[in-house]
Amino acid sequence: MPFPHHASVSPTRFLFHYVRRRIGSHAVVLTAVLAAVGCAIGSQYGIKHLVDVLSSAHPSSVVLWSAVATLLALVAGDNLLWRLAGWVAARAFTAVGGDLRLDLFEHLSGHGTRYFTDRFPGALAGRIATAGNAVWTIESSLAWTTIPPCVAVLSSIGLLGIVNLKMAIVLAVIVAVLAVIIAKLAARSRPRRDRFAERAAAVTGDIADVIGNIGLVRAFGTARREHARLRVGIQGEIAAQCDSLLALEKLRLFHAVTVFLVTAGVLGWSVLLWQAGRVTVGDVVLATTLGFTVLHASRDFAMAMVDILQHFAKLDEAIRVLGLPHEMTDEPDAKPLINLGGSVSLVNVRFGYGEGKRVLNDISLHIPAGQKVGLVGKSGAGKSTILALVQRLYDPDSGYVSIDEQDIANVTQDSLRRSIAVVAQDISLFHRSMLENLRYGKPEASDEEVYRAAEAARCTEFVDRLPQGFDTILGERGMKISGGQRQRLAIARALLRDAPIILLDEATSALDTESEQAIQEALARLVVGRTVIAIAHRLSTLKAFDRIVVLDQGRIIEDGPPSELLHRNGAYSRMLRRQHEAAGRL
Repeated sequence: MPFPHHASVSPTRFLFHYVRRRIGSHAVVLTAVLAAVGCAIGSQYGIKHLVDVLSSAHPSSVVLWSAVATLLALVAGDNLLWRLAGWVAARAFTAVGGDLRLDLFEHLSGHGTRYFTDRFPGALAGRIATAGNAVWTIESSLAWTTIPPCVAVLSSIGLLGIVNLKMAIVLAVIVAVLAVIIAKLAARSRPRRDRFAERAAAVTGDIADVIGNIGLVRAFGTARREHARLRVGIQGEIAAQCDSLLALEKLRLFHAVTVFLVTAGVLGWSVLLWQAGRVTVGDVVLATTLGFTVLHASRDFAMAMVDILQHFAKLDEAIRVLGLPHEMTDEPDAKPLINLGGSVSLVNVRFGYGEGKRVLNDISLHIPAGQKVGLVGKSGAGKSTILALVQRLYDPDSGYVSIDEQDIANVTQDSLRRSIAVVAQDISLFHRSMLENLRYGKPEASDEEVYRAAEAARCTEFVDRLPQGFDTILGERGMKISGGQRQRLAIARALLRDAPIILLDEATSALDTESEQAIQEALARLVVGRTVIAIAHRLSTLKAFDRIVVLDQGRIIEDGPPSELLHRNGAYSRMLRRQHEAAGRL
């Protein structure tokens, strides 16, 4: 992967990876900021110099106006350098956020099925956005409100050495001790910040989950219940945020009191030195202004650290969840799948979901290229699991799956996906046009190819009635068309993909009888020379298939042509008879 994606990577290292990509522009920003701070601190010395010149007896015009010009040049440099830094940062900082979100999405899309089944999709999407926003905020805060006051404090202490070296050394020691104490106190509050980040992500996931199932919420009239449930989650998030902020407020209070006492001490010390005749009026002015600089800069630094620590916690939480290593990766020497017709084999395959019951038990099944095979059996028999293993959505616990005598664990997953077209029971469609959804598996398809596939799947019958035809936006998950129309669109999409293997999981379950018959006829014409593996609840849809495989409790109990199995009077025959009897009672 193009970024350090292990869940244990520190957010600082993670951020620096992206800064390094644009190290030149970041160096310009940092240099300009440091120079601007230098000008700002230098302008205080310019004031001291001007005060001393004005306090002297009859200064020459050259000396006087030179002091004025020096001060004005430092003030101008301060302002212009900030504008330069802002101009460069506007592109660099936003680009870092864009790179990061793209890489996180790329890594997220490579996770296995188990990863997504255990997490809220909305929360995952929210974490990508949160990470991008957090990085932009961290960079902006570092550039504008964290590094400048920190440098200002150090520069002020250094410049104070001009007034009195001993005073500067004492102040440096006090600031160093104060920094160590603040760092330790900030580290103690990290668990509070992490807890807030986790609860914020959970609330985002809950909201996305409810919105994604808003139809179900309305159908059961549970909007009030969901509102009450969300209130509990948000209250927990608010409590965690308050706890985190109050801990940091205590830190800031400690810092403010300490810095005030230090500033008062510097001012008093400077006045005593002036009374003793050891410093000039300008030196007192410089010490006073530098003291206030230390006071305000330290306060700004403390406030900026509060914000940065919160956003680092959010970035860290996003990395820990999104940056987990992939469960299934291509082998280092994986090669593209070579298409030799599309034969499929499962050899001594055992598989179970997690710690649950084993779903497949020593399954061995060979499907020659071009053969149409139907998988039937009771719910939980292992039919959908076989389709998932063929797509390598999971790896078998033992045994292997091969396509064209190539172990799919040793080929690239991209080439495997290109060799398979899937029509699932739950149709996935994008909030895009009908044409874009049809072309999703084959974006280079011509209009003629798209129309031919749509016509074969009987899509043109309803496409012509849509407001903009093929350009009609289908809505989220295709909600603007019916369930049967969505399935026909999915079938057309699979046909257009022109893959050697077609997997059908209840592909005609939402079609009326007339449409289903038309689809079956279209499939019979268009899948010639392709391997078809289909799951169907209605056994009548498989009567034209070459072969039926009956599964029960993860084992194959019958295998053969439909006509042969019908005369065996076995499990397939009994299932078909029960369906005919049920249809007769309707």
